[in-house]
Amino acid sequence: MKPHDVARPSATDTASLAAQKRQLRAAMRQIGTPVEKCQECSRRIRERLTVLPEVLSARTICVYVSTPDEVETHTLIDWAKRRRKRVVVPCCRDNELHLFELRSMLELAPRTLGILEPREELRDVADRWITADQVEVFLVPGVAFDRNGGRLGHGKGYYDRLLARAAPATPKFALAFPWQLVDEIPMGPSDIRMDTVISE
Repeated sequence: MKPHDVARPSATDTASLAAQKRQLRAAMRQIGTPVEKCQECSRRIRERLTVLPEVLSARTICVYVSTPDEVETHTLIDWAKRRRKRVVVPCCRDNELHLFELRSMLELAPRTLGILEPREELRDVADRWITADQVEVFLVPGVAFDRNGGRLGHGKGYYDRLLARAAPATPKFALAFPWQLVDEIPMGPSDIRMDTVISE
């Protein structure tokens, strides 16, 4: 088959997909959950994650820095650092996600929307930035997930573009609260599926 023979989504298909995603995001925003329940679920998810062979053997692991409505990862970062793993965190630069080697939580400060990212004075240190193909495990947040690895993000495509630059065989684990699991996530051709969705 020649490249120009490959079927591409029409403008109508693309608009329909975007509308479905917007509706699902809106529905997920209506779900309110007590902080105490989030903490307990995060602990159980962490217990499941930290016994996986891929995570135990990984030397370089990408961990998102959690916000209050995500599965908590600050404890997980501490766990990885105690085991002498190289921890990298996603950071937005030039409207794309890049990966910064984190050596201490004290290197983070609130930036856009209060999200913790590397402090300004560290952003020019060249040897603290690594490429996606150097990561051995990705831990990925999201708004909603399905049991086939479908993931719904916030609509900017940051993680899909980041994960597209990873080595093909690199495990991608989504961390999900039970209420973030839905029957099916609408997926487009550029959306990256997770290898495993870990919930409590």
